[in-house]
Amino acid sequence: MSHVVVDNPHGLDQQLAALDLNSADGQGGGRRYIPPHLRNKDAPKNGFGGYENKEGGWGGPGRDAAYNSFGGRNDRTKSNFFNDRGSGSGSRGRYDRGGFSAGGGGGNSRWAEDIREDDWSKPTAPNERLEHELFSGSNTGINFEKYDDIPVEATGSNCTPHIDSFHDVDMGEIVMGNINLSRYTRPTPVQKHAIPIIKSKRDLMACAQTGSGKTAAFLLPVLSQIYTDGPGAALQAAKNGGQENGRYGRRKQYPLSLVLAPTRELALQIYDEARKFAYRSRLRPCVVYGGADIGQQIRDLERGCHLLVATPGRLVDMMERGKIGLDYCNYLVLDEADRMLDMGFEPQIRRIVEQDTMPPKGIRQTMMFSATFPKEIQILARDFLEDYIFLAVGRVGSTSENITQKVVWVEDTDKRSFLLDLLNATVIPSDVQENVTEAPEKPGKESLTLVFVETKKGADALEDFLYREGYACTSIHGDRSQRDREEALHQFRSGRCPILVATAVAARGLDISNVKHVINFDLPSDIEEYVHRIGRTGRVGNLGLATSFFNDKNSNITKDLLDILVEAKQEVPSWLESLAYEHQHKTVVRRWLWRQLLRQRRLRGKLQPLW
Repeated sequence: MSHVVVDNPHGLDQQLAALDLNSADGQGGGRRYIPPHLRNKDAPKNGFGGYENKEGGWGGPGRDAAYNSFGGRNDRTKSNFFNDRGSGSGSRGRYDRGGFSAGGGGGNSRWAEDIREDDWSKPTAPNERLEHELFSGSNTGINFEKYDDIPVEATGSNCTPHIDSFHDVDMGEIVMGNINLSRYTRPTPVQKHAIPIIKSKRDLMACAQTGSGKTAAFLLPVLSQIYTDGPGAALQAAKNGGQENGRYGRRKQYPLSLVLAPTRELALQIYDEARKFAYRSRLRPCVVYGGADIGQQIRDLERGCHLLVATPGRLVDMMERGKIGLDYCNYLVLDEADRMLDMGFEPQIRRIVEQDTMPPKGIRQTMMFSATFPKEIQILARDFLEDYIFLAVGRVGSTSENITQKVVWVEDTDKRSFLLDLLNATVIPSDVQENVTEAPEKPGKESLTLVFVETKKGADALEDFLYREGYACTSIHGDRSQRDREEALHQFRSGRCPILVATAVAARGLDISNVKHVINFDLPSDIEEYVHRIGRTGRVGNLGLATSFFNDKNSNITKDLLDILVEAKQEVPSWLESLAYEHQHKTVVRRWLWRQLLRQRRLRGKLQPLW
């Protein structure tokens, strides 16, 4: 035991009394010291407190003015730490992909008990660092106005009228402020129709071109409704689960909204968008997906989860572990719904939606979005929808006219040399100059190139070939670990590796800016996959170029490919028209022979020669 004599027993009290959390130099007699466990309770509740973003955003005298929420901050040399601690505004540290800064606002507090529960519609205090991180990369494209010419058809009973401006529908202070920070000036066609439909609490199946703003079309109205209604019984259910195991025990989370995506990369992308629109709110988004550390994802969930983005397999795992309950999930979104129901996910989707505690259709609101919706998938999707509206923006399964599509005949043995010619191109072809303002220059940070192949082995082989030829490139496919896939995408986005070789895992939903050229080194076997692949360029009004290598192995998509090119007003090679005619003629002959064969079987009961 220590017997050291304390010479100044009041020294600690004097030091604490001298603390001034408002002055720049830390001297003087300012506000009294508040212990950490009491700071949230003492935080003021006056909302925005005079904040305005530089783009003319959320009201008040401007960024350099005082933050009234924090007792009159008017000295910009003061650290943000003390100002934000009491408000729970998200400055107490950050962990990407599920950590401390999920969305800004009180939703970042570790325990739901510390959140001010009175009014979720009021914004929390701003966080300049987080704001810059979330909104610094917004881009609307140079041909954004052309979207107004896209035909839109909504079918169903009592369709809600569309809007022409974000201000035509009440989405609340938080959502409108984040729309301004995102620099969204006007809604895209899918947003004009989907937002009022979702706000009127109707189920929706929406088909819109790639890169047309589908993610914001469902996030904006869903989050707006959650802010208006508040957490309801879900928050109390999470509290009760925690009290059973002690105040800081592990708790089951009850998200208010669930967004399902087919791939890990798309799930992460939707999560990043959700963080934007949850900025300065009390809502906390989370993401769970396979291939990553499940322990870290569980710890992230335990900090609170109101909107969950997930891949089906990992979500089922979390539900079986008792970490997620869907009892209060009133909003269900299936992004890339056709692929979700067609690539083997259907049993897991039914397990999540129909065989657990999720409210049934008619009580919950269900939304499905994709760029392609084959007829058989539309029929299957009806099992999850109630009195829904079908929204078609453009022709179902069509491509954007902002993408210049080129189809060239290349034998398999010549593909690699032809690819090198494309990558080395510095002069734009004369017949493309009218539609593309920039040449497919050598890949760099401002001009990324995405090369699609059919197989994982082919992706590795092509990456090795390009690396030996001196190109900075990387690859992504299903056999790579999640860490390798995320690192490959990071190197591609940053421009360190401006060439990405990918399989179909990168064809759905990924929104990577500056992808100027998509090359189909191997064409897919179905036209829906082709539409999604080339949709990685020419997004949100930007221009793009898509080049596809075609040969005899791709004859099965000849007719569909011709239809896509004609509808998008693209140049059609004469040889492709001839092949499409021959293929259609052969198909007619085969069908006639098959009918004759079936007729003879019915008449004679056994197979007979047709000649």
